Amino acid sequence: MSRRLPVIHGVEEERIGPFRQEQLDLEFSNGERRRFQRLVSGGHGAVVVVPMLDDDTVLLVREYAAGLHRYELGLVKGRIDAGETPVQAADRELKEEAGYGARRLDVLRAMTLAPTYMSHQSWLVLARDLYPERLAGDEPEELEVVPWKLTELDQLMLREDFSEGRSLAALFIAREWLGQAR
Repeated sequence: MSRRLPVIHGVEEERIGPFRQEQLDLEFSNGERRRFQRLVSGGHGAVVVVPMLDDDTVLLVREYAAGLHRYELGLVKGRIDAGETPVQAADRELKEEAGYGARRLDVLRAMTLAPTYMSHQSWLVLARDLYPERLAGDEPEELEVVPWKLTELDQLMLREDFSEGRSLAALFIAREWLGQAR
């Protein structure tokens, strides 16, 4: 079913760190009026990188996750800087966080975090044909790089220290994409 988008009658804004919080006064096609809140990203988006060391080995990183106050395994990820493409940002983040560059980078798709109330998008980038190269990054400590076999994704998805939804979704998407490309 295709529906007409709600009419926006008004918007109130407030800055919250790198985001802008908006209060939307909406009218739906059935005449119902509601106020919705959304966070509008002030940046250029982000990348989530699936770095493939070989045909079945992905490189994960272990880094401090302030939201949970623990160390988490996940994929290389980071913000897209002004003037960068997702491919350029993915290559830079890979060098900063994992100490590798990639000769082949493929953008697989955009992913959202919470589209019902956030505008933020992350681009899923598959990185292959890796070579050692390190750039200084903004992390407060060097990240531990952990090789993981895609054939053991079922074990990874159940680990308590691997909980970030983007990383989990990205690995399943990349595994499917790689399987179809063979």
